[in-house]
Amino acid sequence: MAKQEDLFKNVVSHAKEYGFIFPSSEIYDGLSAVYDYAQNGVELKKNIREYWWKSMVQMHENIVGLDAAILMHPTTWKASGHVDAFNDPLIDNKDSKKRYRADVLIEDYAEKLNQKAEKEIEKAAARFGESFDRSQYVTTNPRVMEYLSKKKEILERMGRSLGSGDLEDVKALIEELEIADPETGSRNWTDVKQFNLMFGTKLGASAENAMDLYLRPETAQGIFVNFLNVQKSGRMKIPFGIAQTGKAFRNEIVARQFIFRMREFEQMEMQFFVKPGEEMKWYEYWKQTRLNWHLSLGLGSGNYRFHDHEKLAHYANAAADIEFNFPFGFKELEGIHSRTDFDLKAHEQYSGKKLQYFDTETNANYTPYVVETSVGLDRMFLAVFSNSLKEEVLEDGSTRTVLQLPSVLAPTKAAVLPLVKKEGLPEVAREIIEALKWDFNVTYDEKDAVGRRYRRQDALGTPFCITVDHQTLEDQTVTIRHRDSMKQDRVAIAQLKGIIDDEVSMRNWLMKAKN
Repeated sequence: MAKQEDLFKNVVSHAKEYGFIFPSSEIYDGLSAVYDYAQNGVELKKNIREYWWKSMVQMHENIVGLDAAILMHPTTWKASGHVDAFNDPLIDNKDSKKRYRADVLIEDYAEKLNQKAEKEIEKAAARFGESFDRSQYVTTNPRVMEYLSKKKEILERMGRSLGSGDLEDVKALIEELEIADPETGSRNWTDVKQFNLMFGTKLGASAENAMDLYLRPETAQGIFVNFLNVQKSGRMKIPFGIAQTGKAFRNEIVARQFIFRMREFEQMEMQFFVKPGEEMKWYEYWKQTRLNWHLSLGLGSGNYRFHDHEKLAHYANAAADIEFNFPFGFKELEGIHSRTDFDLKAHEQYSGKKLQYFDTETNANYTPYVVETSVGLDRMFLAVFSNSLKEEVLEDGSTRTVLQLPSVLAPTKAAVLPLVKKEGLPEVAREIIEALKWDFNVTYDEKDAVGRRYRRQDALGTPFCITVDHQTLEDQTVTIRHRDSMKQDRVAIAQLKGIIDDEVSMRNWLMKAKN
């Protein structure tokens, strides 16, 4: 646990030191759980967004984009259920005065049971070697079975209690499991209460006549209210999808773990409209398709797992999370939900406007079902960043800090370095920058010795360093250094564009998601 905490501290520190993420309003002592993306962070975030958009919209003929407003008519949130049901269970510790989500406390306890089971499985795997049968061991070893059975029992009970609104039983479960305040160890808890997560605001020139509005807590509703507009103007046929990226706002009870849980965050969502009765087929399709997208980035298949929901939202008939192994354990990265026809029917009821699809093949109207994929862009950033930050011991015994970002996402694709700041080398380096910047984000770096510049670019995640030396003046060749292997090759300046493009092109990376 201490090692994980140290890793997480390194992630936060590195993000600030190298210009990825700053605490918001830091000169005024900051604002809790609000962050600013700095000069390198904004590039990495943009690249993640574009990687998602190209995969989701450009590569699918039947998916189109939308950019709906953040402010929506207040009845939107009544229809969607957010006014009445968008709550988290809150619990306070009387001694520490700390506030927690009751369900997260229970889920963290259940995850510890899962980790104990995994340790037993790992020990057995090491003992038996290639002959080890994981599935058989999990279903026959008494200790592993006990851990996993208890985990399942706890989560199912919590799901039932939250689903029925039995908050007394949620507290009883916390007390029975002897769950303590993570910071102080105190078990002196208050009752569990529901807490609405929406931020309220006003629309109007005067306080007396202002309309009460909400900052949107999700981007999905902008898609639903525009369903017919998009379908008719785009002549879309079922099945089809509408994708959107954008800001959402939630007044989180406990906003913590850096950018994992923030009050202002960005989502990348796609709502896929299907014929009733076909939703489970598409639900399974999008579960696998989205997992393949994540795997295409090469962060390690062992860092992902599916978690099927025990407690379903009021609109869903199936739901699963793609969880990622963050420095603080497996947590939700993306949700895939079968939302049934709840949203369109609810908006139809509250607006009085018909939101149905006319099927020309059957000459009949029906309300489509919806399969949703929703990934947090900020969580995706944290997954990529934390997994990529490495400390390596080199052959000479020295160490280097390297940010091994997937090169397709790297903020800067290449740094061009003149060996010295004279004798015409900076001028040639600038010419190379001028030629490459039309296709790639590149940078110029002339300060310090070349070795130190290499280390600086390693820490920034730059895939290539291009060094201009005196031989360049003679034969128009440069040294290109690869970040991960540190291998150096002598190549012609004319080859640089092709070499970089082979490594960073979205086409090459997204092809992995199709295989």
